Amino acid sequence: MVEQDWVSERFAEHRSRLHAVAYRMLGSAGEAEDAVQEAWLRVSRADTGRVENPAGWLTTVVARVCLNMLEARRTRREDSAGALPPEPDARIRPAVRAGPEDEALLADSVGVALTVVLDTLSPAERLAFVLHDVFGVSFGEIGTVIDRSPAAARQLASRARRRVRGAATESDAARSAEREIVEAFLTASRGGDFTALLELLDPDAVVGEIRGGHAAASFFTGRAQAARLALVDGVPAAVWSHLGRPKAVLTFTIDDEKITRIDIDTDPDRLRALDIVVLSEGGKERR
Repeated sequence: MVEQDWVSERFAEHRSRLHAVAYRMLGSAGEAEDAVQEAWLRVSRADTGRVENPAGWLTTVVARVCLNMLEARRTRREDSAGALPPEPDARIRPAVRAGPEDEALLADSVGVALTVVLDTLSPAERLAFVLHDVFGVSFGEIGTVIDRSPAAARQLASRARRRVRGAATESDAARSAEREIVEAFLTASRGGDFTALLELLDPDAVVGEIRGGHAAASFFTGRAQAARLALVDGVPAAVWSHLGRPKAVLTFTIDDEKITRIDIDTDPDRLRALDIVVLSEGGKERR
């Protein structure tokens, strides 16, 4: 009974981290919860007499469960795309390491935009990358999960890292270009520059009930005085706040360097669920 209490306490203590590991491994909040539940069933039946590092042991158990799920998913050739899941708790941070070999993308870089890239990795590559680069698990521990040597685990993580970095570079470049367009739009709107707005808008642009770039440019000329450039769920957008609370968010659809659609959301419940980071001039964050 004492041993069971010890297991329960340690599992509850590390549950948030275990769910974060499973989420990063599987890319699905629902599957992550299933993996954590399966891990609990396993550890509750295990002999814990020789466990010296509960956190490492529990992480290993969850990782093995996730590996099995990834391999089963691959066997079934399931398409894990669809509605992208929300980010896990932002309070869970990765370990920070030094040195050229361990220098890697941190957890915040492995966001929703890269879920598709992670899905292209083999289960072993994904596990090695996520456990090492995001959660700081050693290659020796990773090797025991995938039944390979630490050197092989290091190679798997390195191969995955190269692919993820490439995708991140492309994503950052695209986001930077969109940010410039949104910032130019806000500047033109505030300054009443109809011509500049017309150049930024697609001729068939849509803004709510407004149709056409000319009409949209007329609508926004001289407006957006209080709107500020922001990242909304990681995507360039604009936000209008009152007393520090977001009251409206403008999201932009951009195609071929032209704004084709602007959506304005004022629903309080939806706004509260958004991750909004206001940007100052030059694209720096203002927390």
